[in-house]
Amino acid sequence: MNSSINTNLGAMIALQNLNVTKQDLGDTQTRISTGMKVASAKDNGAIFAIAQNQRGTSRALGTVQESLARNQSTVDVAMAAGSVVQDLLLQMKEKALSAVDSSVDTTSRAILNTDFKALRDQITKAVNNASFNGVNILSGTTIAALANETGTSKLTVAGQTMSLGGNIVVLAFNESFNTAATASTTLTAINTSINNVSTSLAKLGTSSRILGQHKDFISKLQDAMDAGIGNLVDADLAKESAKLQALQTKQQLGIQALSIANQTPQSLLSLFK
Repeated sequence: MNSSINTNLGAMIALQNLNVTKQDLGDTQTRISTGMKVASAKDNGAIFAIAQNQRGTSRALGTVQESLARNQSTVDVAMAAGSVVQDLLLQMKEKALSAVDSSVDTTSRAILNTDFKALRDQITKAVNNASFNGVNILSGTTIAALANETGTSKLTVAGQTMSLGGNIVVLAFNESFNTAATASTTLTAINTSINNVSTSLAKLGTSSRILGQHKDFISKLQDAMDAGIGNLVDADLAKESAKLQALQTKQQLGIQALSIANQTPQSLLSLFK
């Protein structure tokens, strides 16, 4: 090997190795500080792109969960109001059934009719106040919740119109009675309405359960997706910590090696003594 004071090959090699160690040490420190092995596209372009796409999907699933929760709340409010309607119909049935009795005098029947009409009007109030976020299923509005991250699939809940004079509550908005015969006719309409409301509440209950189950599924799907993203980009801090210790030791040895290499040209002075 030629000895030269102009070209110190040993120092060059030592400096190159030291620079590589310094770069590796910087990368390791970045992984530890961020907790990620792929924090940007320059770390690993392909993995970063995949992770970003999955992050977009995960956020979209969060929106789906919000849609499902909002629509489930709308259905639950409608069910609560529907239960009130059903209870009012049962109370109205008691009044109408009492009025059917031919032994009831005109005055008593009129009192029963007054109570009946008050209960009848409460149905309208219950239906009108069954809104959540401006949506009222009991007024016939059909809702559709998002079911996937692309918006191409939806869960639909059909409106259940419980207004007076409709297909469910068949009682007229001005329904009343003044004789045993008209009370009997009203009683028939009430019984039909009670059966219809029960069927509607069953449909709403099924819809609410389906919305809740799908919301739970989307939540689990989002958790699994977030875990998958973590597997792609998260750093193993235990390994990085061990690597940091090794690189710090390697850096110290590299500095010593460079120092020794830099002293080599000084040994040439002994040749001229």
